[in-house]
Amino acid sequence: MAAAQVAGSLLCGQLLEAPREPHPEPGNGFRRLSARLRDLRPDDSSSARTEIHLLFDQLISENYREGSSVAPEEVSALLVQACRLVPPNQNHLVSKVSKLIHHLLNRLQVIVDKENLDFLLAYTISALQQCSSWTHMEILQALAALVYCNGSKCQKYLPDLLGKTGLLTKLSDLTQPDPEVRRAAVHCMANLCLSVPGQPYLEEPYQTICFQAFLTILQTPKSSDMDDVIFCMLLQNALKGIQSLLNGGKMKLTQTDELGALLAVLKKTMFHGLPGLNIEIPTVLYPTPLPQYDGRPPVKPQQSESTASRPTTNKKKKSKVKPKKIQQGEEEEEESCGEVEATIGTGTVPVCEGSSWCSSSVGGRSLPGDVIGAVGKAQAPFPFSSSSWKRVSSSESDYSDAEGGIQGKMRSYQAKVRQGALACFLSTIKSVEKKVLYGYWSAFVPDTPELGSPQSVSLMTLTLKDPSPKTRACALQALSAILEGSKQFLSVAEDTSDHKRAFIPFSVMIASSIRELHRRLLLALVAESSSQTLTQIIKCLANLVSNAPYNRLKLSLLTKVWNQIKPYIRHKDVNVRVSSLTLLGAIVSTHAPLPEVQLLLQQPCSSGLSSSNSATPHLIAPDWWKKVPTGLSVEEAATSSPKGNSEPCWLIRLCVSILVLPKEDSCSGSDTGSAAGSTYEPSPMRLEALQVLAHLARGYFSVAQVYLMELGEVICKCMGEADPSIQLHGAKLLEELGIGIIQQYKPDSAIAPEQRVPVFLVVMFWTMMLNGPLPRALQSAEHPTLQASSCDALSSILPEAFSSLPNDKQILCITMLLGLNDSKNRLVKAATSRALGVYVLFPCLRQDVMFVADTANAVLMSLQDKSLNVRAKAAWSLGNLTDTLIVNMETPDPSFQEEFSGLLLLKMLRSAIEASKDKDKVKSNAVRALGNLLRFLQPSHIEKPRFAEIIEESIQALISTVLIEAAMKVRWNACYALGNVFKNPALPLGIAPWTSQAYSALTLVVTSCKNFKVRIRSATALSIPSKREQYGSVEQYTQIWNALITALQKSEDTTDFLEFKYCASLRTQICQALIHLLSLATASDLHCVKETLELNGDMIRSYILQFLKSGAEGDDSGAAHSLQERDQMVTVALEHINSVEALAGDTAKRAILGFLGDVLAIYFDSSQGALLALSN
Repeated sequence: MAAAQVAGSLLCGQLLEAPREPHPEPGNGFRRLSARLRDLRPDDSSSARTEIHLLFDQLISENYREGSSVAPEEVSALLVQACRLVPPNQNHLVSKVSKLIHHLLNRLQVIVDKENLDFLLAYTISALQQCSSWTHMEILQALAALVYCNGSKCQKYLPDLLGKTGLLTKLSDLTQPDPEVRRAAVHCMANLCLSVPGQPYLEEPYQTICFQAFLTILQTPKSSDMDDVIFCMLLQNALKGIQSLLNGGKMKLTQTDELGALLAVLKKTMFHGLPGLNIEIPTVLYPTPLPQYDGRPPVKPQQSESTASRPTTNKKKKSKVKPKKIQQGEEEEEESCGEVEATIGTGTVPVCEGSSWCSSSVGGRSLPGDVIGAVGKAQAPFPFSSSSWKRVSSSESDYSDAEGGIQGKMRSYQAKVRQGALACFLSTIKSVEKKVLYGYWSAFVPDTPELGSPQSVSLMTLTLKDPSPKTRACALQALSAILEGSKQFLSVAEDTSDHKRAFIPFSVMIASSIRELHRRLLLALVAESSSQTLTQIIKCLANLVSNAPYNRLKLSLLTKVWNQIKPYIRHKDVNVRVSSLTLLGAIVSTHAPLPEVQLLLQQPCSSGLSSSNSATPHLIAPDWWKKVPTGLSVEEAATSSPKGNSEPCWLIRLCVSILVLPKEDSCSGSDTGSAAGSTYEPSPMRLEALQVLAHLARGYFSVAQVYLMELGEVICKCMGEADPSIQLHGAKLLEELGIGIIQQYKPDSAIAPEQRVPVFLVVMFWTMMLNGPLPRALQSAEHPTLQASSCDALSSILPEAFSSLPNDKQILCITMLLGLNDSKNRLVKAATSRALGVYVLFPCLRQDVMFVADTANAVLMSLQDKSLNVRAKAAWSLGNLTDTLIVNMETPDPSFQEEFSGLLLLKMLRSAIEASKDKDKVKSNAVRALGNLLRFLQPSHIEKPRFAEIIEESIQALISTVLIEAAMKVRWNACYALGNVFKNPALPLGIAPWTSQAYSALTLVVTSCKNFKVRIRSATALSIPSKREQYGSVEQYTQIWNALITALQKSEDTTDFLEFKYCASLRTQICQALIHLLSLATASDLHCVKETLELNGDMIRSYILQFLKSGAEGDDSGAAHSLQERDQMVTVALEHINSVEALAGDTAKRAILGFLGDVLAIYFDSSQGALLALSN
């Protein structure tokens, strides 16, 4: 039984017959008439037909008020009975029963069940086949109501409806003479394509038939005899059909011609009826980075309103556009906006004193006051006067009210067509791969026009010129969808240098498009009056800012956006204010840190932010951005600013004021989202302010660190509030500040010690946090996400500061984390496991045997969790914990090794072996832990029988991980772990059975692995054993030597060009391993060395010379890099070979000595020659 939905609000017209009862119960009239209908029997007499006519009329005119308790089953049964009474060849009665079906199903919002649907569909199909053509319109309307949301139940009727000779196929064809019938047939097809979640989709052959029918309709221009309204409705139905196919039907547009044809027709239709625009679009758009055509012919400047709106029959001109809500003069002529553009171009948009907004408005869209002033100084009023684009309300026109009503209706239908085209385009964007979509970038995204050529039409044309706010918002949504995820595509843009070439590089073209997008979106921003559309403009700007590569573009783009958005922070609509903060967050997070943004943050300003009673103080003169010293670039100004700048940062002050100060009265008009009676800004505003502060802390910590203690107080306030969302984002801000401090203290940090946050201040900061609401947040079991974020925040304490915290605070942190590791919530458990993995690396904790043991037990417990995320975090922490064991092993004090439990080591080894069989996320750290544990084992452990089996299992686990086709990170870690095993002198390397297996695995990887970083790591592992006996037999030594020679030969064999950058590092590491093997060789080993030198001596010589001269770039293997170390290695090998006693009659020693001597001679000769050349 299909589900039924009752309309929330029913539009009731005047009743044809007054109700006979003063207070009829809802549905009583329907049931009375239904009972009368059930009593009738099929009768072909005129009196019976008259009675049926009257009953149908009464049912149609019945007042189905809101709350009518008519069950869907009753409606379906009545319609079946009505059809049984009417033979499908009686035109008038069929017409009436079709009206009844359409009326009842639409008015009562009924979806017919499967059984009754079969009967009714068969009836309507039969009626279409037998009745006269004048009835087809009503029958098709009934059919459309029947199949609505029932497409999956119509399978057996699809051949009759959509087959090659199907009824809908014929009636929707271009040859159909009646446009109304054609429109109704297309409506039926669109409803058939509408899918319901959980139900089967329309079968693929029928999808193709419908798609082609819809596409043909959209491609066909309006015929001279077709009414404009009917044509608009026809287009709307075709667009809805395609949208349903793309959304619910999951139709894939794989053919270039198919996609190109759809995009072409959507581009044409999205400008349907836009006044003054007459464009010719190719039938197919092809993917290309260059503009295909100049799509807009010049428009006559003096074209009158009546001429612009007059329908034409001899061109493809679209009827004029309408919006649902027509606001007088909401649209502006792009060419006549030159003065505003000039104002925008300077990056300065001043605002009226005393208020964020001026009462003046242009074209119905409010502009900041000084923008209007700037325009007024240049020319008389904002120049919309003579433009053919302007909108004139009916009261201003010279046609009658009736004519005005017709014009308004026409504009409304045309706007709905444009909105439908944009909605369909949005669905197309979502159903097409981005890399395919960006081939059509230039067709929909504006580019800077060349001098003398008209601008091509784009989505921004609609944003700037469409009179309907809803259409403008739809265009912006589509543009946002294109920009979303475009970072990789836009990353090629580059215009930092002047290109004076005969052609325009693709990078410059994309950069030009990005600049034009900025210009037009900022133009739309100052001209828009609709709050909903304004929100979309700002969101679109945020998407653009998040994806554009500003580090490769000329400066000032972000400065213009920054200055333009400031007035909207105090807009009356809360959604505009929230999206404005989102945009500011995007600015401070994109490619951070950028010198341009650094300067904007360092120069405080509250321009346009507040009225005289604003809670945000005016920090400095509003035109600060104009006061950059002459001749100083933005980068220079940013870098030359005094480090100890005492001026407050405008953005931080703004966010803090939003979070802690009472909201202003001027902004409270449309605040949805704040609790009733709340004195603060609405919750979305405060959440966005916290996110902006988090972005600042991540990208521009040097700016945020000045306010560390103040931000700490804000965090304490937010985490102490009742709203869990505010608490959560407060914890995230705390984590970002903690990470920022840690980054400053990293060994490779470029921050000078005197510019870091002092440790004593960090201690004060964290003491404030631990005395505040952080411990309570860690214990709020009812909000596990908050607990998890608080754990993440707690793990971002600077180790140097942790050791200086009071003892009770250190114990508090450790106790809380160890306790939360028992949480039943997986988010909390994962965060706790990670935090413990951070703490175990703290210098003040890693030698505490009890803490390390407690952490180990907690981590081992988490490794058994059902959640992959928990196990992955626990494996990472186990890897860190074993790193701590290695650090402690290398300290002079042996007490840690002696006190650490052997039973716990066994448990750790067993857990790590099991984890090495888990998913790659767990496996990569499990093998790292295994390598560290095997290296940590002492002779006292190895001698015990219970360790022998577990050692064997551990090494076998590492060998199998090296060989499996897992993620490269897993194999890299496994090679690294085997190298760690080789570093433990207590293990029987060279004599144990697993020795040959380990070496075979590494030699296979070094010669054949696709990933060069894994090859490098395996070559490093092969060069670790420090004694000849650890390499095993002569055969084993020979295998390793030959594998390294093969690896050297294949060091440039790769199909992935990304691996080429590691070629030099790989050769360096292989050469080092070969020289290391030579320095350990015995007389028995020399024969295999001699053979390879005879076969590949020249190749080996050239690579060793390269190794001696240059080393490797980007090598992560720990190979020696200095010239002195490299030639010393070869010298040591030469001396060792010279000391070997050769076997009788063996010439291998002499050959190898000669080879090494030649290498060193050539190297020293070239070095001296280079020095001589330099001295000359």
